[in-house]
Amino acid sequence: MSNSTDTPAPNRSSMVFLGLTVLTFLAASAAPTPLYRIYQENMHFSAATLTLIFGVYALSLLTALLTVGSLSDYLGRKPVIFCALILDMLAMGLFLSADSVAWLIAARLLQGFATGMATSALGAAMLDNDRQQGPLINSISPLGGMAGGAFGTSVLVEFAPQPLHLAYWVLLGLLAAQAVYVWRLPESVSPQPGVLGSLRPSLHIPSQARAAMWQVLPVNVAVWAMGGFYLALVPSLIRAATGSNSFLVGGAMVAVLTLSGALAIFSMRNQSATRVLTLGSSLLVVGVSTIMLAVHSGNLGLFFFGSLVAGSGFGTGFLGSIRSVVPLALPHERAGLMSAFYILSYLAFCLPVLLVGSLTRIFGLVRTADGFSVVLIVLALGALLSVFLRRAASPCKA
Repeated sequence: MSNSTDTPAPNRSSMVFLGLTVLTFLAASAAPTPLYRIYQENMHFSAATLTLIFGVYALSLLTALLTVGSLSDYLGRKPVIFCALILDMLAMGLFLSADSVAWLIAARLLQGFATGMATSALGAAMLDNDRQQGPLINSISPLGGMAGGAFGTSVLVEFAPQPLHLAYWVLLGLLAAQAVYVWRLPESVSPQPGVLGSLRPSLHIPSQARAAMWQVLPVNVAVWAMGGFYLALVPSLIRAATGSNSFLVGGAMVAVLTLSGALAIFSMRNQSATRVLTLGSSLLVVGVSTIMLAVHSGNLGLFFFGSLVAGSGFGTGFLGSIRSVVPLALPHERAGLMSAFYILSYLAFCLPVLLVGSLTRIFGLVRTADGFSVVLIVLALGALLSVFLRRAASPCKA
């Protein structure tokens, strides 16, 4: 009797810790967003250099996912999570010492690798603990983390001393506490041979999940590309379109996007993956169109509304994608599949932003944002078409 009552408690405490750790990693990744403007003014670099600083984070994260993304399937979840926490602590140290673009790039490279190492291990550990709630928490935690990191840092910049340092000290403390606590978690995977082989760059997509992965790719690319654009360039776009110089506005806009995404995920958690994907794609079209209108009218209120709608599309599109794919994996395949899913997601997160940064030199920020928005709308419409075609084909198969 004691076994049946004692078992759920460790699972709940483990899920809380794992969710908070994901939230901390993503908060750390978004913390530099409100600071980019200060870095830009102090170090005198262009928008293209800004997107490079942002982009190397995602490229480093991709490298980690390709190499150590499946490591926790062989070594165990806890050692991999611990190593990622230590690396992110070192990245915070580099940010605290940064006085040039080279230091910022080094910090983002290390931070990206740490986040990539952690993402698949933490996601797989959540699924090990709870296959029903794992995908939900996997979807909400990154968005909550990005919101907290961007808005929390912007509040500190606006009202607290040491704007380029305080946020990193707070995050360093959180990461250190989690590095100590992680060893109290129960290990959900037994070590097995093949550690060195798992380090070969590869995409581990189980055969039973491949069709679903490609079906959700258009909407997943659209939501992550929009997320990357927001974190890298939206504070600059707001200043160009509305003339606002407030640090809070840029951070708040990122928070609106990500928190509305998290709320949409929670409200749609019991709906079918197909319904969630349909809603996400539709909201993305409406939201991005509204943001385009806001940019050209210089209306900050309309920008907030568009971010709210687009964020809801971000969240539901992400949830629909992850729920369509991840539950199809067997336990020993989960970290590999999570790694592959995030590799494709972060390619969409960084490559379009790097291209946008280059194009701003030729067309300017506003015109480049227009073209980027059109691409997002086309991708979302393509995802809608794919869902409708699958629905039409289902009765025929039956």
